[in-house]
Amino acid sequence: MKRITVLLADDHTVVREGLKALLEIEGDFDVVGEASDGRRAVELALELRPAVAVLDLAMPLLNGLEAARRILQQPDPPKVMILSAHSDDAYVEQVASLGVVGYLVKQSSAHHLARAIREVNKGKTYYSPAIAGRIGDSRATTAKVAGRSRRTSVHLTSREREVLQLVAEGLANKEVARDLDISIKTVEKHRQSVMRKLDLHDAAGLTRYAISAGIIESSVQCTIL
Repeated sequence: MKRITVLLADDHTVVREGLKALLEIEGDFDVVGEASDGRRAVELALELRPAVAVLDLAMPLLNGLEAARRILQQPDPPKVMILSAHSDDAYVEQVASLGVVGYLVKQSSAHHLARAIREVNKGKTYYSPAIAGRIGDSRATTAKVAGRSRRTSVHLTSREREVLQLVAEGLANKEVARDLDISIKTVEKHRQSVMRKLDLHDAAGLTRYAISAGIIESSVQCTIL
């Protein structure tokens, strides 16, 4: 039996170790890489070429949504699954619009995780049972919500999304500039553009938006709210 190569990305070490242990027990998985942030996940996906990449939705530096977007833009990308504490339809819609083929809530059992990876590896879609029961046929819903998401979402460039996340995580413009290797003036330009597009006026507003969109977890910047 050919083993399924898997990349695990989650900023909590104990979660990654637990997932890896669960998959190793199954016997048909090979965890070839682990990442603690979205940027590293993108790098490893390109370097290791796993069959399936399992990404946490809320990760530092680059969230799972943006990491998935970048991975799926590459030639012959791996199948991408999102693992998240959130089961709201809004989150499912966002990932479906990108071509992500699996969405599993973290409360799921080990059996569901293994099954999900096997299914997406075969080219099928897989959602946690509670989500699948709500949205009905996964394939039809994927197409429907993808179209709706494209129509209703505000378009931010890849760089704007990066700046938004880092600002929402509490970094000052100078720190964002250093982290992204761009000038402070460029950071300010992107930040102003994001605020204009989202009709927001301060860092607290950006943080609230980032939390509601699943870009960061509410615990990251609870003090700013």
